[in-house]
Amino acid sequence: MNYTEARVYLDEVSKYGSVLGLESMRELLDRLGNPQNELKFIHISGTNGKGSVLAYLSTILTGAGYRTGRYISPTLFSYRERIQVDQVYIEKESLARHVTAIAAAAEEMQKAGLPSPTVFEVETALAFLYFKEKHCDIVTLEVGCGGLLDATNVITTTLVEVIASISMDHMDVLGDTLAKIAAQKAGIIKANTLVVSAHQEPEAAQVIEETCRRQHSGLQVVDESQIRDVRYGAEVQMFSYKSWENMAISLAGSYQIKNAALALEGVEALRKLGFQITDHQVRDGLLRTAWRGRFTTLRHDPVVIIDGAHNPGAARELKQSLELYFPGKKLYFVMGMFKDKDYDQVIGMTAPLAQHIITVETPNNPRALPAEELAAAVAKVNPSVEAAGSIAQAVEKSLTLAGKEDAIIIFGSLSFLGEAADALN
Repeated sequence: MNYTEARVYLDEVSKYGSVLGLESMRELLDRLGNPQNELKFIHISGTNGKGSVLAYLSTILTGAGYRTGRYISPTLFSYRERIQVDQVYIEKESLARHVTAIAAAAEEMQKAGLPSPTVFEVETALAFLYFKEKHCDIVTLEVGCGGLLDATNVITTTLVEVIASISMDHMDVLGDTLAKIAAQKAGIIKANTLVVSAHQEPEAAQVIEETCRRQHSGLQVVDESQIRDVRYGAEVQMFSYKSWENMAISLAGSYQIKNAALALEGVEALRKLGFQITDHQVRDGLLRTAWRGRFTTLRHDPVVIIDGAHNPGAARELKQSLELYFPGKKLYFVMGMFKDKDYDQVIGMTAPLAQHIITVETPNNPRALPAEELAAAVAKVNPSVEAAGSIAQAVEKSLTLAGKEDAIIIFGSLSFLGEAADALN
């Protein structure tokens, strides 16, 4: 296959949907020589903040001289963004070559009467093959959904597990209580490893602590009482944490201070394992970390921000950031959601802040909530709402409504933010 043919194959595999469970993933990797067994991992789960913490840690590790793989999902601006080594996307030739091998293994599985791998399983296998080929020293690996039964959880060579903030999400597959969801997220914890966790609600914290005891794994938890000297800003933010004084980050959003503190706990865990990371490399890595799509400013005059606030926990953080950065400003929203998300709660927290809201439907996605249905739900909270026929139309309309001193916030499902950014350009 060439790159175009490989992308067509991946689109075809998408029809098999998403299935939680490890049997098919183990079978596929076994037929590919189990490349994951030759890698070392930082495995990251949680509801909100996974990607940001991954970005902090991988940037720091690259800066410290370690060849570092990144595996993230979903992606916003390029398909190849999901698999990177030292922040360079996987080459088209490499993607095509490895997908060709995976397709052959998948065909043999089907001939043997086994289920065809899902697209996420194929992409995860692709990442493992590529990271092995690139001789990565360490891989920062983000789970796709949950943790315990996620395809990434086939790995057995984890060094550090990171549990970002846990809240209610994917309740149809992960459980209807915070404890059940936390059990899935904590399912990535392996025996005799080091675990770092964000500060969690008591119900989730108890599950993580019990899992660590059962697995004889060490646990470090972010102590939010030690976060101090915080100076918020849309361009640069400052904070101190424990012995780390006056740390600077470039990621905006009030929640990024806590994510950065979790990354610092991750650095301490890596140092315990022998990783040589200087204080200067940590400072430089935090400041250089970029993570587009998480309260990212795309332009000024007026300010336009994109943010992947697609569940209640993220919406709460977005609300706090908007109140912090834009007090007294007129806010215009472009909003798109999946129908399997708790969009009523997201609306309840965010819609009252807006001068006007334009709803959109994520194209070519069966999970997308139609723009008209989303507008009807928003109207119960804020009557100044309209549904747009396209993402480009919504962006254009918001630009005509907003004055130079106002702000446009494009948020919701991560899957449409890249198209919105393209429309803005």
